[in-house]
Amino acid sequence: MLTAKFIGKLLTTPSRLLKLIIPLTTLNKNSDRKDVEPLALLVHPQQPLSYLERLIQSELPTVTTARGEEKIPAIHFRAEDSPQDEIMPTKKEQPSESTEQDDADLEESKFDGKTERTGILNRKKKTSEVAREEESSKSLGDGSVETYSGLGREGPDSNDSDKNFVRWSPSTEIGDFIRDAARGKEFAVEIEGAPEQIRVGVPSFNDRTHYLRHRLRKTSRKISDMAAIKTECDVAAHRGAQRVAIGGAATLLGYWGVVYWLTFRTDMGWDTMEPVTYLVGLSTLICGYLWFLYHNREVSYRAALNLTISRRQTKLYQSKGFDLQRWEALVEEGNALRKEIKQVASEYDVEWDERSDEKDEKVTEALKEVRDKKKDGKKKKKKGKEEDDDEEDD
Repeated sequence: MLTAKFIGKLLTTPSRLLKLIIPLTTLNKNSDRKDVEPLALLVHPQQPLSYLERLIQSELPTVTTARGEEKIPAIHFRAEDSPQDEIMPTKKEQPSESTEQDDADLEESKFDGKTERTGILNRKKKTSEVAREEESSKSLGDGSVETYSGLGREGPDSNDSDKNFVRWSPSTEIGDFIRDAARGKEFAVEIEGAPEQIRVGVPSFNDRTHYLRHRLRKTSRKISDMAAIKTECDVAAHRGAQRVAIGGAATLLGYWGVVYWLTFRTDMGWDTMEPVTYLVGLSTLICGYLWFLYHNREVSYRAALNLTISRRQTKLYQSKGFDLQRWEALVEEGNALRKEIKQVASEYDVEWDERSDEKDEKVTEALKEVRDKKKDGKKKKKKGKEEDDDEEDD
């Protein structure tokens, strides 16, 4: 229960919505300081502040204006502004002592019996560096780069007198408003007719991503448990494929030895072995074409090796009880959560160490492997599309 100090809360939810809890009151009738009944509102970060404004207004009674008319109270949202955003007045130049001294040093000359000042001779020129310094000091409030800490309510305490709150436009998205307000510890909801502002604690990056990082850690544990079995099966499959490749190389060497022996060591000679080698080569070409028609893959040693590994992996997965579809779903979910956390980290301008939440190097490598495969697939698809466009242009 929230006490009557006009303090609200902004919480994250597992559904990625934001839960705003604020005590609503327009008149300070709570003289005995009893608890104020809070109101909970669910909003999406991409919704504008005007939507939240209408939700709050629907829960408020009307207020009476100075003319005796009743109206819906206006609501304003204010976020703490940083000192670098302050609009400073232009500094007014004051006459310097050097100027007064220059006026005193003006030389005088007599013309037709009259004394007149003719100016200063042999004035020392200012260096370009001094001139630049004076030019830069003429005005305050020059533009600067926006910075964000992402600490929110976890940031250092500061006095209320030092805080400068700025009103934000109702068309601003709630997520953008919270990101900017995270430079301070709280933002203010100002209700027309209310005795005080409602201060709401700003969620930090850790608050915004609490459930996302919790789900990522949970998913990472599942991936880690399956990663050991998958690694074992993959290593065994690659070793089996290597043995098959070595066996193929031994077969080719044996074939070469047989042809050599029959050609030069027997009475058959090259006249007999020439058509035999021709037919063997032609048969190899025909078998390769049939293999291409059946598997729909190009005929190459790399394709044959990948096919051997894939089949061996499938058999090992089944024998070990490894669910490949579940593995792919977990990896896909892990990458989706990682992408979402990265997006929030980008909004808050903070560095997020994904290894601290993924916990296991195997999990990080598994997620990165799938991301790299997707990138390579997109690049090949884009390259193929560009080649097709070039052919159409020709």
